[in-house]
Amino acid sequence: MDRKHPTWTLTCLLMVFPVVLGTAENVAGKLIFYQMEGNAIYVRNTGELASGVPTETMFELFDPLKRLSSAEFTYTWDLGNGEVIRGTEPVVRYHYSESGNYTMQLNVGATVSKTAPPITGVYSTDVQVLDAITNIELKEPLDYKVSQDTSLAFHVDGSPPMWTCWRFLANCEPDMTVGCTLAMQYENTLQLNHTFTSAGVHCLDISVRNDISKMQTSFSLYVRRDNPSHLLFILSCAAVLVATFSFIAVITCRPRHQNRSQISGSSDAMFLTDRASESQNKIHLNFFTMERGEKVPLMLQQGTQCCS
Repeated sequence: MDRKHPTWTLTCLLMVFPVVLGTAENVAGKLIFYQMEGNAIYVRNTGELASGVPTETMFELFDPLKRLSSAEFTYTWDLGNGEVIRGTEPVVRYHYSESGNYTMQLNVGATVSKTAPPITGVYSTDVQVLDAITNIELKEPLDYKVSQDTSLAFHVDGSPPMWTCWRFLANCEPDMTVGCTLAMQYENTLQLNHTFTSAGVHCLDISVRNDISKMQTSFSLYVRRDNPSHLLFILSCAAVLVATFSFIAVITCRPRHQNRSQISGSSDAMFLTDRASESQNKIHLNFFTMERGEKVPLMLQQGTQCCS
């Protein structure tokens, strides 16, 4: 075939410049997410956003041949939370107040001329909104002892899953040779088990991050030795109490036995006759000494002797 033939030349032109000769059917581009926190700007290209943080979404037009350089655009943003924003700028500003899964949809319209039909484009993307990590709180325990298995409970404010890395430093001295222990947590609570081998002040360095934020903090823990003097004091007190109660029980339960001599002295009387005065028939009553505290019977009280 002769390459100078006009039919062959036209075929080559159609193969090399298909975009120039064809008609565009939609608007090409992509969505880019930005979040501003303080003076920092974060690019969120993974579709994961932080809740409560000012957010910008920009539509980046793909038009290398500048065919739409003079076109008029309209943008309709459906944020997926019931909010719809319309405008002529390729950027929208908003924020998600609650965490969750949302579907954002953008309808783009481009009018090239009054006679040509508008060119449209529809873009949809899934957005996962997460709570940023804002606080790490040590719940318990508050007392630490040497050589005792200790379970430390933490609560983390933020959306899981989260990566947690921690390390213990004796006497709070930095040690570059001690690495941190990394673990994945799927809840807002964290349990760390550790046994302290020495007394004093220990530091716990802990960092937690999720897909949109990171936080690091340190806790000072005072570890004491278990003092055995407390146990000895308790045992001594218990021994004293046992001895006291035992003595009281013995005194209370012991039977009372009186002296036989005292009993006979208090109950028996001897009738003696004075032989020297038999004519007067005097009768003497001889009594032994009474026990202290006992009353003398009326008939035994001292009085005038009765003579017959």
